[in-house]
Amino acid sequence: MGTLFHLYSDIDIALEISSGTGQHVSHSAKAFPNLQPSEIEAHSISSIESYRQYHKLHNVKPPIYLDVSQSWENWGGIQTKSCDLIVNINMMHISPLACTTGLLNGVGKILKPQGLLLTYGPYAFNGSITPQSNADFDHSLRYRNPEWGLRDVSILKTLGQGNGLRLEVDMPANNKCLLFHKDSVV
Repeated sequence: MGTLFHLYSDIDIALEISSGTGQHVSHSAKAFPNLQPSEIEAHSISSIESYRQYHKLHNVKPPIYLDVSQSWENWGGIQTKSCDLIVNINMMHISPLACTTGLLNGVGKILKPQGLLLTYGPYAFNGSITPQSNADFDHSLRYRNPEWGLRDVSILKTLGQGNGLRLEVDMPANNKCLLFHKDSVV
């Protein structure tokens, strides 16, 4: 992500959706003047706050409760067109598709024009999942919960386009980093 930070150095307000325990937040904090972590799980919100206080991350706001399956108006008071960057790491495959749909719907509303959505995780491409370890992982996720599983990039691209987001970059590896760009005109 360091390359991203240098490419887009004019990022002022960044929102991390599904911040987990706070490890990403504590690592990313030095790159942004204003970082807003969020989470749906109470124990994760507590963990994020502990990281924030322990590392004295004064530019990181207290974590907010955010449920992407709810309309963006319920996302902790975040205003329309207020975020330069939204980061979502390893959420899509361990949540129902409704969460991914809600994420892209909300991001389309709260990103500023020319804003960026960065997602990271394992994905399927045109129905194909590689390497075999990712296919096995997808199978285990769907076994645990039939609504979970690796999302196909073609579906994400379509959902993004429907919300004014253009898929710009995907980086090669077992897990992918997808970068969506919000155009000025929606």
